Amino acid sequence: MEQPNKFARKAPDKPYLTPNEVAQLFMVSPITVRQWAQKGLLAAEVTVGGHRRFLRGEVERFARDHGMAGARTAGGGTRLLVVDDDRQLVGYICELLSEVPDLRIETAFDGFDAGTKMQVFRPHIVLLDLMMPGLNGFEVCQRIKSDELTRDTRVITMTGFASSENSGRSLGAGAERCLAKPLDAEVLLNVLHAAVQSESAR
Repeated sequence: MEQPNKFARKAPDKPYLTPNEVAQLFMVSPITVRQWAQKGLLAAEVTVGGHRRFLRGEVERFARDHGMAGARTAGGGTRLLVVDDDRQLVGYICELLSEVPDLRIETAFDGFDAGTKMQVFRPHIVLLDLMMPGLNGFEVCQRIKSDELTRDTRVITMTGFASSENSGRSLGAGAERCLAKPLDAEVLLNVLHAAVQSESAR
């Protein structure tokens, strides 16, 4: 007999879930769920009283699309999140790092996207561009390090405006290394290899 999924076990008789119920399923805050809805990532319907409700099927689709079932423990290897608004560079980095063994890679293209991926992908390491529109890399790094759930995440920053000031601000925000752009492929590979090995030893 087919086993019911976790959504059915949580709310077997309810076609709709509240923001709080969705937040409990995914182990995030209700604020994060509201942000997903506002950005159109998770479809919601609004009641006559103005309350958001989420169809269980839509929640299941969102979970499948974002790999959210047991994200922190599902699958082997080290998880890396690459955050940069330069999509061409992100593609290059992903291709370059595809040769690093036991490394799973996810991408984000702005600060908000990075925040969402931190919740759903739960990376061990973040490779983060400092100069992005909107929420910049310094702020993203500070948020990662100030959140109890993500503070142990390793952050490696990168910038096209390499300077002692930017490097110092980056390290002060909690990053462990600041790389200059254009990226040196050998340096990047060495840094990531070392980070993956260190993470695996935890």
